[in-house]
Amino acid sequence: MPVSKEVLDQVALSQAEYDLIVQRLGRDPNYLEVGLFGSLWSEHCGYKHSKLLLREFPSQSPRLLVMPGAENAGVVDIGDGLAVVMKVESHNHPSAVEPFQGAATGVGGIVRDIFTMGARPIALLNSLRFGPLDNPQNRYLFGGVVGGISWYGNCIGVPDVGGEVCFSSSYAGNPLVNAMCVGLVERDKLMRSRASGIGNLLILVGADTGRDGIHGASGLASRTFEEEREMRPTVQVGNPFLEKVLIEACLEMAATGYLVAMQDLGAAGLTSSVIESAAKGGVGVTIDVARVPRREEGMTPYEVMLSESQERMLVVVSQEHEQDVVKVFQKWDLESSVIGRVTDDGLVRIFEGETLVASLPIDILTDPPLYRLKGVPPSYLEETRGFDMESLSLPPEGAGPVLLRLLSSPNIASKEWVYRQYDHQVQTNTLQGPGGDAAVLRVKGTRKAIALSNDGNGRYCYLDPFVGGAIAVAEACRNLACVGAEPLALTDCLNFGNPERLEVYYQLEECIRGMAQACRALDVPVISGNVSLYNETRGEAVWPTPMVGGLGLLEESERQCATAFRDGGDVVLLLGASQVRGDASSLGGSEYLEVVHGRVAGVPSINLDMEVRVQRLCRRAIGEGLLKSAHDCSDGGLAVALAESCIAGGIGFKGACAVGGRWDAALFGEAQSRIVVSVASGDIPRFRALAREQGVPWVELGRVGGDRLTWDGLLDVPLESLEAAWRGGLEKALTR
Repeated sequence: MPVSKEVLDQVALSQAEYDLIVQRLGRDPNYLEVGLFGSLWSEHCGYKHSKLLLREFPSQSPRLLVMPGAENAGVVDIGDGLAVVMKVESHNHPSAVEPFQGAATGVGGIVRDIFTMGARPIALLNSLRFGPLDNPQNRYLFGGVVGGISWYGNCIGVPDVGGEVCFSSSYAGNPLVNAMCVGLVERDKLMRSRASGIGNLLILVGADTGRDGIHGASGLASRTFEEEREMRPTVQVGNPFLEKVLIEACLEMAATGYLVAMQDLGAAGLTSSVIESAAKGGVGVTIDVARVPRREEGMTPYEVMLSESQERMLVVVSQEHEQDVVKVFQKWDLESSVIGRVTDDGLVRIFEGETLVASLPIDILTDPPLYRLKGVPPSYLEETRGFDMESLSLPPEGAGPVLLRLLSSPNIASKEWVYRQYDHQVQTNTLQGPGGDAAVLRVKGTRKAIALSNDGNGRYCYLDPFVGGAIAVAEACRNLACVGAEPLALTDCLNFGNPERLEVYYQLEECIRGMAQACRALDVPVISGNVSLYNETRGEAVWPTPMVGGLGLLEESERQCATAFRDGGDVVLLLGASQVRGDASSLGGSEYLEVVHGRVAGVPSINLDMEVRVQRLCRRAIGEGLLKSAHDCSDGGLAVALAESCIAGGIGFKGACAVGGRWDAALFGEAQSRIVVSVASGDIPRFRALAREQGVPWVELGRVGGDRLTWDGLLDVPLESLEAAWRGGLEKALTR
């Protein structure tokens, strides 16, 4: 019997998709089967509008151990028999509905993606976007999300070592909450999620199953918000203390060799974990939902299969090791239940006791239709690209007050209010924590360290999706270069509006093209990621916001750099430019343009060839011990980068370089491919030779020293004023 439009809407299936299901099955599916299709054909699980585009990303590397998409997370070899496992995912819609639990369970979910592969989670990062803080609802969302992240991460003992927080009216009502996790594993102990072995057991371990999270994948993650729609029941509820026990039990279990496969229960719960594991192994499965432990009475098979209750794992075990596995879980006070078996018929058959309640071919369930649309450039681009930057008047108050104003802007100001709530030293690996260009963690038992960054600028992508996507990749890698790390791999989370709207689809495809071009230029693969679409509220899409997480490697951990100026008399250089000249075009998409002039306009640009050379020079100079500091020149431009290095080092700067063109563009323009470094005066000849070898222009800006940031005729601001503006900006915005 055909299902109603209301049921299809509930599971985010179109009528055309339902008709395709009927055609492929040769019959109408029942209510439970429709729910299974709705989840597995959802945008969140099936990537209907993005999979064809994502093939643009380069994914080849001699270090790559798992092909992208083949497992829960990406894996790269870092030598010494070790591998890094990494991934980022979104929990945007749940966080908009219930910010504390939405963000907390986002952390829990991404951590499970890591330890399900046998890797110990060693670091968390997060990328957050909210509406302006002068709105009480945005302040509530911001506080709730930060609270949820800190609560969950601190309880499970995984350090939160980096991230970014940005604010724009674009994200009002639809915050972006992207969580990234990194794990470490011995490469020969890597776990897989492919179910295999006819007759092997499916064992569910962890929390009991409740009604929380039902329709999370097909509802919250695969459609837009509407005011009248109440979605609070679809938000999961987390228990980090149980997750901590699961981490230890599953890692112990993975080391025993008893497991055939392991898979976490995330989006779509049992439905996705069981069926996707079977699909990867080319097998079938039977499940008895009556054997699933429950915490609520009267749950239907539909509710059990689609529940997204947290802290649950699925393991595939041979019958001979059933009791061995149960004993390990009992040791950790974890309940485990045999809920099914691996079969050879390619079907998922779901029973409730003796009653068969669903039977479907797995290959149809995991083969959603893929859409390739023809995007249309958004109409607003004509206005934003045509804006005349030269028509902007210079601020009458001068550069000093403008610098203080930018430093206190919530997008640039210190995020200490956020990260001081996180434990970033637990596990005792953190060499550089939050607040710098990239985090640095030692790899115990080796001389190595890994560097981690995450970046993305929705404003750039709004103005030019292709260039903005390229800049997101370039900046993530540039931040790794600033600590001396060689980029190895990227993970990404693509946050966009409704892809069925051709203007949004244009943004998505152009961003991916730009990101892919930058990846090829920088020779770094995308090894994992997530797509979060339908980020809209009342018909208004968020800015196209790709978040890029970067992994870098330092072969020797002591050969690292930080942002802080260190010693008086050191020479400060700007890499990537031969002079300091204010070109009005560099104001396009800048924080200065929005904060001071109230405009989001212009066209950002990047020279990827220069980017490659600048990053290579920075890494080489750090590796040879030539740089005292290095800091990415990005949001807020050159003056902000200088101020941040002064604040970090507690020492001033004396500029002595001629400035041409517009002083506002020279100081606050956001031209790309630039890094501010400091060098001991005696090392300038060696640095000059290295820069010449790498073909990188540079200009001497001035010297480190004193207790002020000065630049003849342009700037003269006490260090204490810079620090007060920067450290107090975010908290001031929260108390308005």
